[in-house]
Amino acid sequence: MIPTKLLRSSTLRLSIIHMAAFGLSVLVLLGFIYTSTAGFMERQTDETINAEIQGLAEQYSQLGLTGLIRVIKSRVAKDKAGSSVYLLTDWKFNPLAGNLADWPKFKDTGSGWFDATLEDTENFEPRRVRMRYFLLPGNFHLIVGRDVSERIKVERLIMDALIWGLGITVVLGGLGGLLTSRWTLKRIDVINKASREIMRGELNRRIPTRGAGDEFDRLAENLNAMLDQISKLMDGVKQVSNNIAHDLRGPLNRIRSGLEMSLTRPVDDPEHYRAVLRQTISEIDNLLMTFNALLTIAQAESGTRRQDFTTVDLTSLAADVAELYEPLAEEKGLAFSVALAPDVTIPGNRHLLSQTLANLLDNAVKYTPDGGGITVTLTATPNGPELAVADTGPGIPAEYRDLVLERFARLESSRNTPGSGLGLSLVAAAAGLHQAALRLEDNHPGLRVTLAFPRPRA
Repeated sequence: MIPTKLLRSSTLRLSIIHMAAFGLSVLVLLGFIYTSTAGFMERQTDETINAEIQGLAEQYSQLGLTGLIRVIKSRVAKDKAGSSVYLLTDWKFNPLAGNLADWPKFKDTGSGWFDATLEDTENFEPRRVRMRYFLLPGNFHLIVGRDVSERIKVERLIMDALIWGLGITVVLGGLGGLLTSRWTLKRIDVINKASREIMRGELNRRIPTRGAGDEFDRLAENLNAMLDQISKLMDGVKQVSNNIAHDLRGPLNRIRSGLEMSLTRPVDDPEHYRAVLRQTISEIDNLLMTFNALLTIAQAESGTRRQDFTTVDLTSLAADVAELYEPLAEEKGLAFSVALAPDVTIPGNRHLLSQTLANLLDNAVKYTPDGGGITVTLTATPNGPELAVADTGPGIPAEYRDLVLERFARLESSRNTPGSGLGLSLVAAAAGLHQAALRLEDNHPGLRVTLAFPRPRA
């Protein structure tokens, strides 16, 4: 469990990182907006100047110097706001026409473009002008420019608006991140509190949900499901331990009683001692079978047997196991029939599948009365192969079909028959390992047990 102080520190650092990343992304976005807007206005100004220079050059080529002077004076007269700047000089830079008093000082970069600050004699304010120098045939010099003071003011307004927008966004983002962090910490503290109570021994405690269906609710539901499964497994371990103690006490008492009685018999009675040893070996074999069955079930449920999977010919396996039990059924006067689909293969553990089918047939032979019947079928369905064992015995009532799949579970009607109550538990564990659906159904009369395997992948 994460300590609360460390959790708060980690969450705070995470919030700061998120805020910084968010602020940086907003800054990049606003910078892109500013450069795009300012760049568009600057390109528009340059295009206007280029268009005027081209027009004046055409006027000069058509009307000559006098015509060009007349055109420039006309444009200056029409431009009441003084937003356009013109200056035509001779080769000595003496002004011939325009609204500039003299040739401005600028550093020639070779492109002809330059920016200058001009004094406004009417408003007594300097104004920024974007200009281009052009040389006309006859060594006449022409400057055309546009007043960009208003454009600069607009750019400053945009910059101020973007700065304010960035500031407001960062503030709101910080408040939102702070509120989100506090809300997240509150939800995590609820999980931590419930975890501490469970660690103190309150195993029935569960993490509360808000019903919002968000990630925290799903996390709480998954943790609760995990706790339920752990609780179920612990109850199963407790039940198995109790059952082992109960079911093994009888055989151990019988072994001990037989050995004690042997101590009271004369030493020169070897037949008695042989009988006691045979009985002891038989009881120990039964105990070993029980422990082996428990170990096999545990391995199947844990999935360790899956590493031994190979391609199993289910048709051949079912035929071999059925052939072993057919003589036992005939000795008891049972009708034994087998119907197997050909060439059915699945990925699986051959030994465990053989043991599973053997357990089903052993139960069928054991509980089917004389004159009854047993049927083994293997069917290839579109959803996958199905292996079934059906008998005409007493069957299992529907309300007890889940119970008999548990370890050491036995019905009252079968208490006097040999067995440990682990056969169907092993069948259920093997079905889970092979991802097969296990169905216990009424055979009218008797029981039908079906293992529906998934369709093998190509």
